[in-house]
Amino acid sequence: MIIKLLEALRIAGLAPGVFLAYHYGDSPEEVLRIMTPWFVGSIAGLSAIEGLFFGDEAAKEKGFEERSNYQRQNAFWFLAVAVTSLAALIAHWDAYANIAVVSVFCLFLILSAANHTWSMIAERNTKWQNVIRPVLTALLTAAFWHPVTGVLFK
Repeated sequence: MIIKLLEALRIAGLAPGVFLAYHYGDSPEEVLRIMTPWFVGSIAGLSAIEGLFFGDEAAKEKGFEERSNYQRQNAFWFLAVAVTSLAALIAHWDAYANIAVVSVFCLFLILSAANHTWSMIAERNTKWQNVIRPVLTALLTAAFWHPVTGVLFK
């Protein structure tokens, strides 16, 4: 139950971030500055909590092995990228710092989505997370297309 709640909170945390960024951001840099901590914080921050405090439940829910050292290590990575994203906001790092954080995080999500897709097809693991991860990853990556390309190609 807690895992489904965390999954819903991750998605629910993204929506206001995307809305606020596109509504209040006057430039691609501002959209990126607003959206990055919402995006990374919602996904990475809540995934860190899930992995560190509810790891066995999360593994069971997703059809993966329980009590894995890699699972804990992955949670620490999520925590590190979430803290870095928050630091970029608080310290007013420039747009390129946000692009670096977003690029690394989106690349991780794309590779993770590929892993979930492989698990769904090769291992016939049709748990909800494996089915929805590629779709959500595509949508989240698309949300950053405008601000990232707006900064890089101006």
